[in-house]
Amino acid sequence: MEQVWTYFPAFLLVFVRAASFFAAMPLFSYRTVPASYKVGLAFLSSWLLFLAMPKPVLALDGVYVLLVVKEALVGLALGLLAAILMAAVQIAGGLIDFQIGFAIANVIDPQTGAQSPLLGEYLHLLALLLLLMLDGHHLLLDGMFYSYHWLPLDRLPHIADGPAVEYVVRVFAAMFAAAVQMAAPLVGSLFLVDVALGIIARAVPQMNIFAVGFSAKTAAAFLLLLAAVGGILLAARGVFHFMFASLRELMRLLGGG
Repeated sequence: MEQVWTYFPAFLLVFVRAASFFAAMPLFSYRTVPASYKVGLAFLSSWLLFLAMPKPVLALDGVYVLLVVKEALVGLALGLLAAILMAAVQIAGGLIDFQIGFAIANVIDPQTGAQSPLLGEYLHLLALLLLLMLDGHHLLLDGMFYSYHWLPLDRLPHIADGPAVEYVVRVFAAMFAAAVQMAAPLVGSLFLVDVALGIIARAVPQMNIFAVGFSAKTAAAFLLLLAAVGGILLAARGVFHFMFASLRELMRLLGGG
């Protein structure tokens, strides 16, 4: 019993990082997952991680309070970085919606409770299914385990030097670049549809282009989406690989490696 209480402060730090990670990461942080499941999953993951890692003996002092704050911030940083990159698919759908004319109609995302564009929510759900199919949730948990190799429990992160913050900013910019790249084929094609409708309006002034154009543009958008959804999901898979690499790189920078 005395040995259990000796390592209890270290286990509490592991639990804080795991709970913060599950509170911010994609899929596990959604409102449809009950809070009791999140706490239970965080506790089980913390116990498995604690059994498979070196166990430092920590004293309950002022430094320990800083370590608790550090673990919470590290877990939130990892989860938010993954969530930011997952948002690339949703932003790409929003760009496509804006070009079609669906931007005036949003839906409530049941996972987050926020308003989301129509195609953005559709592509986001497809990306989540692809993430599960590719065992991305297992890779996220694997990244959580290897984060202790770069940033152990008894070490404070290196954030004063600036590389970690600069890297997060670059990842944020890369997310927008990936969103634009995923939406560019459909946005460009729909722009050509607008050009064609403009030519028709000039050639046939008697035609009510506003009555015909929206229906024609919507039909063309759905046909183009049917042809391009495979490429969008292929680009989303590349975003997932970049997400896993970004988590490793962020932990390396925080650990001073």
